[in-house]
Amino acid sequence: MKNSPAAGTPLPQTTGFDFARMSVALLFLALVLVFTYLFTNPSANHLFLAVAAVFGGYMAMNIGANDVANNVGPAVGSKAMTMGWAIVIAMVFEASGAFIAGGDVVSTIKKGIIDIEAFGDDTEHFLWAMMAALLAAALWLNLATMARAPVSTTHSIVGGVMGAGIAAAGFNIVNWNTMAKIASSWVISPVIGGVIAALFLFAIKKTIVFKDDKMAASYRWVPVYVALMAWAFVTYLVLKGLKKIWPQMLNLVNDVFFFSVEVTKKPSFLTAALLGGLVAILVYSIVKKRLRSKLKRLDNTRKSVNVLFTIPLIFAASLLSFAHGANDVANAIGPLAAINDAVMTGGISAKAEIPFWVMAVGAFGLALGLALYGPRLIKTVGSGITDLDPIRAFSVAMAAAITVIIASQLGLPVSSTHIAIGGIFGVGLLRQRLDKNSTLKAEIAREKALVRGEKERLRALYDKLSAVEVKQNRTAADSEEMLRIYKLIDEERVVIKAAKKELKKDQKSLYIKQGMIQKIITAWLITVPSAAVLSACIYYIIESMMT
Repeated sequence: MKNSPAAGTPLPQTTGFDFARMSVALLFLALVLVFTYLFTNPSANHLFLAVAAVFGGYMAMNIGANDVANNVGPAVGSKAMTMGWAIVIAMVFEASGAFIAGGDVVSTIKKGIIDIEAFGDDTEHFLWAMMAALLAAALWLNLATMARAPVSTTHSIVGGVMGAGIAAAGFNIVNWNTMAKIASSWVISPVIGGVIAALFLFAIKKTIVFKDDKMAASYRWVPVYVALMAWAFVTYLVLKGLKKIWPQMLNLVNDVFFFSVEVTKKPSFLTAALLGGLVAILVYSIVKKRLRSKLKRLDNTRKSVNVLFTIPLIFAASLLSFAHGANDVANAIGPLAAINDAVMTGGISAKAEIPFWVMAVGAFGLALGLALYGPRLIKTVGSGITDLDPIRAFSVAMAAAITVIIASQLGLPVSSTHIAIGGIFGVGLLRQRLDKNSTLKAEIAREKALVRGEKERLRALYDKLSAVEVKQNRTAADSEEMLRIYKLIDEERVVIKAAKKELKKDQKSLYIKQGMIQKIITAWLITVPSAAVLSACIYYIIESMMT
């Protein structure tokens, strides 16, 4: 066989590495199964709960592998962080966000997309539906990760719950108004994220990059942009990352400092914005002071400006990971907490307590999935759509935080995945409008000239061949000449085909990689229906096995 490896040739190292990764993942799921079965309160459905915990761990790993890329991908793609450091930072902050701010209670039905009362007292079918939703969402995320398509984990679990709910109780169980809002986020999230990212990038270019004295402009404006980042991320963190433990935090402040702050259920926007403002003022003064000495060691170039945004970008990736861990761990443990609550109480609740072991499954699963399979999607988000540098990645991170703040105040449904990808897309479109002298454009011009030159040579060969063919009395030398020309024509055709292929590739990659965008948008559109169909099928399988 022509392409078979020679005898004794070792298998590629990636095969062994893939086997090792799968072994670690399976070991984690086995430990979850054993721990849940041996150390949770025994009940009639004890084994069922243990299997559900495995599905929850599997879901958490897939969230870590797919969704976390949106937080650290731009920083890696811009070379602000290495892949190794990005994995470590994201693992620490994702797990910290889940443990510290994941909350004590979680909604059993994500986004209220189905009417929980439709199950009545039928705990058994509710358990089957939650089990099917969890496994279907995890399987869909796994497929999307294999295809290098970043998709919304929230939409995956929404589709899973919807499909299982319909299979269990019919179409009337679905809140279709809520589903319409979720569908609208397919447009709202990327558009708002793209616009905000493009505006920030344009502002940085106009105030710093396009200036003759970039260092003086940096001294004036970098502290402003970093302070804005501090305000946005503190506000975002308070609104989204700390909302579940807000009452406990206020009680702690009152006890430690002997204050009498009113304990509210969750922070208001005004409170979050004021805290963000205080931090922003502090950050502005610190950055301004440090820049004075740092700018003396830098050249007056765009590269130096990028250096100034590197550290803020690392902080942004860390804070995004913390907030993501606090919020999106619920996608893995929400259905698991619902199953645990139903198994232990024998009833169905709209809210469920989160035992520590359930939170641990979610937190460790997130971190492990990121470490094992995260690099695949991090590369896609960081460099698979458009080329990023720290300035562009900073703009994307700002868009992620500010879009969530705006959406939360207007009650708009948004997806963190769609915001991040929309931000990257917006940055690419702005580059396309502003970058007049890119090296890639010059390369494309050279490739076009090469194709034209090769075509001219090909035409000359055809003319030469025609001149020989029209001879009345061709000699042996003429025949040899014709064969030589035929050979040269074939060679020219190969060269032209290769040059055209390279030209087409570079034209597609000039600012935005069109093929990747099309794949991602397709994955977004089919996430909810695909997860729903998969979930319904799994529900029917479980029902047939249990009855």
